[in-house]
Amino acid sequence: MEFGSIERELRIDAAPEVVYEVISSAEHLREWWPDDAELDPVPGGTGRIVFGDPASPDAKVEQLTVVEADPPRRFAFRWVYDEGTSGDSLLVTMDLVPADNGTLLRFKETGFCERGWEAAVLEEAYRDHTRGWDHFLPRLVTRANALVARP
Repeated sequence: MEFGSIERELRIDAAPEVVYEVISSAEHLREWWPDDAELDPVPGGTGRIVFGDPASPDAKVEQLTVVEADPPRRFAFRWVYDEGTSGDSLLVTMDLVPADNGTLLRFKETGFCERGWEAAVLEEAYRDHTRGWDHFLPRLVTRANALVARP
């Protein structure tokens, strides 16, 4: 099995401008991905996401660094750092393409092999992220579609 990247294409019934807000603003991120989020959505901007109760010592906190912010076409960030260096991180890229009165979102997460993890660690991280994105990305679609369905 290849553990180089996770890729998905999602059809969303909202304009790229709406989808861009859903993938780049902390307010919307909290609705579909982490339990808490802080983010400065500009190139070089930083932030953090929290899975679980932010007040709990068991919460999982991940730092983010925005690599690209090109509204409404592309949003990319690095996360899952070792020692705080971007070379030891994963890269998430979301490209938004206008399609049939909506948006085709092309999602890609890369950097697994570059981490230098042992095979078992690499495989588990890849499978964990695959399960995670398979859970969270449909929630992104639901969130964006709900924004345009409001009366």
